[in-house]
Amino acid sequence: MNPALRAATRLLPLLLLALVFGVSAGHDWAGPARLARAWEGGADLSTRLLLEWRLPRVLAAGIVGALLGLGGAIYQGVFRNPLAEPYLLGSAGGAAIGATVALLVPLGLPSSLILGGLSFAGAWGATLLVLAVAICAGARDAAGLLLAGVAVAAMLGAVRSFLMLALSDESVSLQVVLSWTLGGIQTPTWSGLAWLAGLSGLAAALSMTLAHGLDLLGLGDGQAEAFGLDTDRFVARAILIGSAIVALAVAYGGLVAFVGLTAPHIARWWIGPRHRGLLPVSAALGAILVMVCDGLARAALPPAEIPLGLVTAAAGGPFFLLLLRRRIRT
Repeated sequence: MNPALRAATRLLPLLLLALVFGVSAGHDWAGPARLARAWEGGADLSTRLLLEWRLPRVLAAGIVGALLGLGGAIYQGVFRNPLAEPYLLGSAGGAAIGATVALLVPLGLPSSLILGGLSFAGAWGATLLVLAVAICAGARDAAGLLLAGVAVAAMLGAVRSFLMLALSDESVSLQVVLSWTLGGIQTPTWSGLAWLAGLSGLAAALSMTLAHGLDLLGLGDGQAEAFGLDTDRFVARAILIGSAIVALAVAYGGLVAFVGLTAPHIARWWIGPRHRGLLPVSAALGAILVMVCDGLARAALPPAEIPLGLVTAAAGGPFFLLLLRRRIRT
């Protein structure tokens, strides 16, 4: 059996288990009987809370995780570096600026709409800025993009800090901004979830068009060009698609650490480096990780909720220590 198909058959039960765990977890745990009543369409308040609040949030968490897994796999393929992560080219700093403006400046629009919109615009705009800087400097290769990303990220971090100081006063708390930067899934309406799912499906389709080029890029620029790949144009297109995917995840989930690093690593160990299978498996693993971690974030310290990024960082740190140990042994 094809490794990717074999992985898919094993991941489907894990996805369902993660979904059930996410719906069950929370300040008030939902047992099997309560889940069964919800499945049968009960009309009591607890059932409505499960169907109208918790289930959409868990599904949104899964989609955000899938987007981060896709973005991480694309970035690692483009930069041919297993330590490349989705926020590499300044998208985190740009999203944080957008969220800071949305949270601290009264713009007279619905908060959920303006927060997601400005976060998306900031994340994608930051990546466009990195590409523009690299092109103007004549450094279109991966190393040049990385250097431009480091410079732009530093500048965006300074801008965000300045905005937080300039826009805050006695009536505005910076805690909401800090909470957003630590990650947390927004609970969408069913119509909002449908939009997110539709955009994510389009993102997944676009990412699959990159699979063959990412495989060629892994052979090196010389070999890739010998096979007819325009590496400069392909890298720019892949980064734009990857940054749009990450920006969409950020708009609904804030800055969630380690998922975009961890999911592609596990997928690569499992099925190998070919991106035709690596991309969807990375997405599925990212969805499982975020659904489970979001459930833990809601259930660990009731009635409070731990920021999702703290949970994923706590889980991702030991993973990379194990990775370091494995690299030393080999």
